[in-house]
Amino acid sequence: MNDYELAHEYETVNLLRRDGAAKIELNRPERLNAWNRQFGFDLLAAVQSVADDDEIRAVMVTGAGRAFSSGADLKDMGSADDRTPDGHPDVRSTLTERYHPIITGIRRMPKPVLAAVNGPAVGIGCSLALACDLIVACESAYLMLAFVNIGLVPDGGSSLFVPARAGKARAFEMALLGERVSAATALDWGLINRVHHDGRFEEESEELLTKLAEGPTRSYAGSKRQLNNRIYWGMDEQLELEADIQQEMAATGDFQEGVMAFLQKRSADFQGA
Repeated sequence: MNDYELAHEYETVNLLRRDGAAKIELNRPERLNAWNRQFGFDLLAAVQSVADDDEIRAVMVTGAGRAFSSGADLKDMGSADDRTPDGHPDVRSTLTERYHPIITGIRRMPKPVLAAVNGPAVGIGCSLALACDLIVACESAYLMLAFVNIGLVPDGGSSLFVPARAGKARAFEMALLGERVSAATALDWGLINRVHHDGRFEEESEELLTKLAEGPTRSYAGSKRQLNNRIYWGMDEQLELEADIQQEMAATGDFQEGVMAFLQKRSADFQGA
């Protein structure tokens, strides 16, 4: 953990501090930092903690192990605690109550947030990275809106962030094809800001975090307010729309087939229903 001190150890997230810098480390490496119910609670608590702490002037979000985040943990999806009365996964409540406050918390935090993408950033993990102000990635990393591969639609703000960063053509490509976008391609598309060699990635990321933590914090906050108003106006409405449509998708046969195919490690046989 270098010269960081552990500020709080949640069950699935570590919150580390060093002077005016904080690092939120996604910490389910055995599941490639996939999001389960507890993960949502822990990450929200960590984001709120750094947002409320005036002594923290810059934040990094990164993953433990070999992934940034592989997205939603499908083995956890639709547990008894997260189902609608008709028996479908209650993805709308999960999004609106846990995930959306994470995304809006990052966007409205009056300090810069850096995503250090140390490996795959998939699904909601990709959305989390794209919600940050600056994104750096190692050469071996990739981004992927994998929702379509299980019959779902982009959520976590990615239907807003991708077109804002890379344009509508790339947004349709990522949303409809669900293919990997390498770090080099993501840089070329404008999805991310910098790519570093794997061996230099941690050092370069830490140097950028230090620069931000030592910079003019109120200027950064003012710039975020300007750019949020210009680029992400209507964010709350778009997140609500994502949640509504995602709940529709969670009731489809294609979603059930997509999840089963994923868990059984086979190709999905979608029927369009």
